[in-house]
Amino acid sequence: MFHGKFLQFLFRFNSDPKLREDKIVARQSLIQKFLRRSTWFLAGCVLFVLMMILLFRFVNPPTSAFILAYLVTDSDPELQHDWVALSDISPWMPLAVIASEDQRFPEHHGVDFAAIRKAVSEHKKGQGLRGASTITQQTAKNLFLWNGRSFVRKTLEAGLAIAIDAFWPKRRILEVYLNIAEFGRGVYGVEAASRRYFGITASQLSQTQAARLAAVLPNPKVLSAAQPSAYVWGRVAWIRGQMEQLSGLRYLQGLDN
Repeated sequence: MFHGKFLQFLFRFNSDPKLREDKIVARQSLIQKFLRRSTWFLAGCVLFVLMMILLFRFVNPPTSAFILAYLVTDSDPELQHDWVALSDISPWMPLAVIASEDQRFPEHHGVDFAAIRKAVSEHKKGQGLRGASTITQQTAKNLFLWNGRSFVRKTLEAGLAIAIDAFWPKRRILEVYLNIAEFGRGVYGVEAASRRYFGITASQLSQTQAARLAAVLPNPKVLSAAQPSAYVWGRVAWIRGQMEQLSGLRYLQGLDN
């Protein structure tokens, strides 16, 4: 008896147009509520990140995503990290990273689309795929994101870089980058790297020493500034040549002017 009444109820529920319409409306309402809440959540995340970026224009970040990842994943972490103002860093160092990593740094707005198009064109010609990340993108990655080559991470990196370039002067981008960049296992920032590898402060770096530090940035876990390989010395020579082609220290005078 119960089984028969239950089947009658199901038949009446499925055949009643009003009940079907109410069911559809209820489902649409749930979807709309989910989308509305998801939109507010994403908007809140974006607003929070923008507020952090604006804050870090004036306040030095206490740490970075890469430093935290090192502290969590390394079995025996020995962190070396000392923040210094850009005015306390030898001008050879920002010039060296611009010459090595991002020669269009003063011109682009966080992402160098011209360099990306060139890299893709070279890849199509069989020349291998080279990186086209700007100093601003590397700053965004080191400060907020994780290591890797996923499309999601690269997309987030590009968006953060554009926001950072909009809120920060170029000199501030260089200052943050040079203070959070990884120069070796547990060595973060140019001040710690200068003391570790040369026994001097970042303000005392020579042109060659700055080029040695910049030379290991693409892969600091493998390349060594303390005991440079032939490959690293080759990069040092190339970076020094590029620094001279950029008109030396005069190149930095145009930043944010």
